[in-house]
Amino acid sequence: MSCVADDPVTFAGALPISRETVYFLARLLYRRQCALGTGKATRALGPLRQAVLVLRWFMDATRVAQLAADNAIASCTAYARLHEGTDVLAALAPHVHDALLAAKASGATHLNLDGTLIHTDRVAARGPNGADLWWSGKHKHHGGNIQVLSYPDGFPGWVSEVRPGREHDTTCAKNAPGLLGALAVCESEYGMPTLTDLGYQNLSPAIRHPHKKPAGGELNEIQTVYNKVIRGVHGVAERANALLKETFAALQKVSLDPRRIGAIVKAALVLLHLEHDRPLPAGYTE
Repeated sequence: MSCVADDPVTFAGALPISRETVYFLARLLYRRQCALGTGKATRALGPLRQAVLVLRWFMDATRVAQLAADNAIASCTAYARLHEGTDVLAALAPHVHDALLAAKASGATHLNLDGTLIHTDRVAARGPNGADLWWSGKHKHHGGNIQVLSYPDGFPGWVSEVRPGREHDTTCAKNAPGLLGALAVCESEYGMPTLTDLGYQNLSPAIRHPHKKPAGGELNEIQTVYNKVIRGVHGVAERANALLKETFAALQKVSLDPRRIGAIVKAALVLLHLEHDRPLPAGYTE
């Protein structure tokens, strides 16, 4: 028997996220609507249903067309509500100084910095010299570069704005407002260096990375041991990237405007902090 449009099959589902996080986002959306002067019952979705819509997209990467159909709203309205929910979460994302203060308060001995590529659909945008702006030659995929600063336990504490996938990690780190200056202060005043891989070579005195093998030569014993230590300790940074991408299916491939990736990852970071009972930036009040 064929299905017809006026006889849909319905089913119940469960979100893999705590009820407290859903209510937290609903409160943010309610405050947003109050700030805008939105009249009561003037929207098809109330704050709670909008929160569920947003979290379904983040957790399960549910298609926006499906979210629209499930809520009996137009696709353009679903996109608007998704972007609004993303933005209210992203506004709470820790600044780099918040992450450093949290690291200091926890007694961390160092930080880890690593870049990750958030995949996107093919984007017809040209960069310098006509190069494909969002194409990453390293990963052989279109995407946006996000810099992730993590704690010694591998939990992400800060994420950058998005940069085009064609850019190197060094370029992305240089263009992250306040990042290098904050890392320098962290190293000089708190004694916490930042560990990276060789992709950040000679970027900052506050950064510790492995020694590069000289052309036609070999590393000495001290350099070899140093490299093993740095790589072993810094390796946990991969956990930070994995936590974000494996927790939120939406981060495995973003089909929205790639310029939105920065806000999307910041929103995901806030959700991750809530789910793992990590403190939000100082100054936030319920």
